[in-house]
Amino acid sequence: MSHRPADVFERLSSTRPPEAGTRPLRRAIVLGGSVAGLLAARVLADHAAEVIVVERDDVGRDAAGGRRGVPQQFQVHTLLPGGRAQIERLFPGFTEEAVSLGAVLSLGHQVQAWADDVRAVQTPNAVLLSESRTFLETLLRHRTLALGNVRSVRGIATGLGYRDGQVTAVRIDDQEIPADFVVDAMGRASRLSDWLDADGWERPELERMRIDVNYATAYFRRAHQDPPIGAAISRFSPHYRKKTQAAVTAIEDMQWMLMLTTYGEDRLLPDLGDFLARCEDLPPLFQEIAREEPAGDVRVYRQTDARRRRFDRLTRLPGRLVSVGDAVASFNPVYGQGMSSAALHASCLAEYLSATSDPAQPATHFFQLQKVVVDAAWDLSTSGDAQRLETAKPPASVRVQRALINQVIAASTVDLTIATKFNDVAFMRTHPSTLATPAVLLRSVVVNLRHRLRGRPAPQPAAPEAELQRV
Repeated sequence: MSHRPADVFERLSSTRPPEAGTRPLRRAIVLGGSVAGLLAARVLADHAAEVIVVERDDVGRDAAGGRRGVPQQFQVHTLLPGGRAQIERLFPGFTEEAVSLGAVLSLGHQVQAWADDVRAVQTPNAVLLSESRTFLETLLRHRTLALGNVRSVRGIATGLGYRDGQVTAVRIDDQEIPADFVVDAMGRASRLSDWLDADGWERPELERMRIDVNYATAYFRRAHQDPPIGAAISRFSPHYRKKTQAAVTAIEDMQWMLMLTTYGEDRLLPDLGDFLARCEDLPPLFQEIAREEPAGDVRVYRQTDARRRRFDRLTRLPGRLVSVGDAVASFNPVYGQGMSSAALHASCLAEYLSATSDPAQPATHFFQLQKVVVDAAWDLSTSGDAQRLETAKPPASVRVQRALINQVIAASTVDLTIATKFNDVAFMRTHPSTLATPAVLLRSVVVNLRHRLRGRPAPQPAAPEAELQRV
């Protein structure tokens, strides 16, 4: 079996049904009931007699008013094709059920992207399922808890119990519950690192990347059941005269979700007047939607950094323990990678549990599989943020690498072939290395030269704006 990152990524992206386990585990416990935790529970249901999902929030009561565990829940959440394929793999018929309940599936010709006020080429692989985060989690929770051996309990995990170098229990409130396998899905604020450190194990190194991203999202009434355009994005390169970027998606309950994005001190306000004024500088589609009837308050969110915990580098880790989702890596939300990464982490777990790996041993193989997924998303997003924020001239090798990938990004705005390949990577269907082949690079350079000779220069592809997810 190949260990090349591109081959591993392709294997993890498979849409074949996961292998059914023999359920050698008696009880598995998942700490956290958000997207990553629910998908992990679905995988564990094939390998454990009982799966318990421990959720801090009262999801039945708190979901509508905002969950503490998901502070960004009111911002745009479009399920990228790579993530949707994995969810469909675990829950056949998920997309059809979501659409029947009000989610909107937009095909390639129903998705628009604008770069520096220039409309980008549409691609057939831009098939996007859009809905609110609450809607998606509710449906995932319903499908997961419908499995006969999965149940949810409300509580706060406060630590782990060990025996013979393995995790054997979880402390929930004042009770210790035995477990044969534990999954940390506690998000960005996961306390697992503190527990490991306090209990004499290695603490995973925490990497941070400053991003300083600001969001404001408003909801508007939607008049048409099947709008001709169901999702769109408008992005600007750093030196363009406009700075407020936007994404819009049609969601359940006949609503539009319109999100504005800025960086740094250009803060967005929870004020409808300010929101509408900024929309006046956007392409016509965004302006038209902003003129519809508001359907709620403007919600703001700010994230100062991206984070990654390097479980893959640990040499001392107890057995029967893994970590998934934002607990491992949380990216700049602009790139839309979070939920799809969580879905691919579930694929890593499925391969790990179906292989010859002994769950009683440290989950080194799992974290190496997961590293391929995290590397792909982390390198794509943080390279853009570093370029935007750097104050010194980078080394020559970095400048050459950027120049090449920027050729691909620029060509993806105007060339269908390159755009399709680029979107396969941006949508987490293929590994980023597929963009570095001589054929792709050569075609990109030729496309850009021809475009310039015709007197129509493509938008400048400086990241991170150039790598924004084509919502």
